[in-house]
Amino acid sequence: MIEIIEREQPSLWPLSADTGSFRIWGKPLRKLQKERLAALPGNVRWRVDFWADDVLLERLFTCPAWEVRSRSGELLAEADGNGKKSSFPVEGIMIRYPWDFLALHERLKETVSIIAENKGLIRSGCTIDGLLIADEGTVILPGVYVEGTCVIGKNCKIGPNAYLRGPVCIGDKCHVGQAVELKNCILGDHVSVGHLSYAGDSIFADNVNFGAGTIIGNLRHDGADHRSMVDGVLVSTGRRKFGAIIGSGVHTGIHTSIYPGRKLGPGGETRPGEIVAHDKL
Repeated sequence: MIEIIEREQPSLWPLSADTGSFRIWGKPLRKLQKERLAALPGNVRWRVDFWADDVLLERLFTCPAWEVRSRSGELLAEADGNGKKSSFPVEGIMIRYPWDFLALHERLKETVSIIAENKGLIRSGCTIDGLLIADEGTVILPGVYVEGTCVIGKNCKIGPNAYLRGPVCIGDKCHVGQAVELKNCILGDHVSVGHLSYAGDSIFADNVNFGAGTIIGNLRHDGADHRSMVDGVLVSTGRRKFGAIIGSGVHTGIHTSIYPGRKLGPGGETRPGEIVAHDKL
């Protein structure tokens, strides 16, 4: 039996604090965890915010009773079985901050077999240099260039003349329009990035609308990792390329420029031409 232990993480702001509901390649994290762990022996309890490396998981499959603890001693996972319980160190990704979802998104880009086969309509003039899976009702218009792995949900409109640089995962009822470039992004449902915009290494929650010409920076020129403010403290993201985390219902004015590593809170907005140099509540 697999029991997924849910976690509320306020530090995931501006995303929902409910870690297990966040979708990775179209599935809630709690569901992905349960499917992945289903074959483990014994009665297993597993925290939803801990994604084990394959090497660790292989060891657990051969051990009847075990526990995994964090470096500070927190119990992350355990299984009851016959024999003495073995202890294993952490090997994997801990979901503490919103950018940790990007790391998991990148890690699982080769696992898109979990997504249904392509059901969308791909017009002539679309170039696919990688893997594109589009769900029913989705239309890919001429001039769209797909590079790498891209998964698109239901009833979306992509293009014309958009550039998707995978890994990219787009939710249901989204619009990615003329001269838009997305690179290593996760989009929720009802997201519209309609015209002349760029986003790299970023996450969009549901119901976000970008005004024309909205640009998200993502690169530190000095080679250092981006830092992000959490509870008044700058926290290293471990990422040299990191764009923005956009909360649900955010609307940006035309020609908005967003500094790398910034977060925009749910329901927020920007004015035309605004420069977002700090997190915006």
